[in-house]
Amino acid sequence: MERREFETLVGKALDGIPDELYNFLDNVDVVVEDWPTPTQLVVSDIEDGEYLLGLYEGIPLTARHEYGNVLPDKITIFQRSIEEVCDSKDEIIEQVRDTVVHEVAHHFGIDDERLHELGVA
Repeated sequence: MERREFETLVGKALDGIPDELYNFLDNVDVVVEDWPTPTQLVVSDIEDGEYLLGLYEGIPLTARHEYGNVLPDKITIFQRSIEEVCDSKDEIIEQVRDTVVHEVAHHFGIDDERLHELGVA
């Protein structure tokens, strides 16, 4: 898939977030990269044969105290990783949406365990 088309999917996934939540995504940069770096894989505890589809890097809203004058939090969506785990364009669209929602949830302080409980992980 061309990068521009993939970025459009990420944008549509962000547009699908309700306004009352989207407004709290202030100072968050959402980017698309092909693959995670080796450091991102290690920090995320990704093992051989697994794929890192997205990554939230920052301080979740629930952990912020005296927060100011900091670089933006960052959500990275990994295009090639997503393409590797999907068999069709429809699956890519769904996986992008799920990954964006998953990483935005981390920004709101929701951990992987809770996401599993909610059926969003």
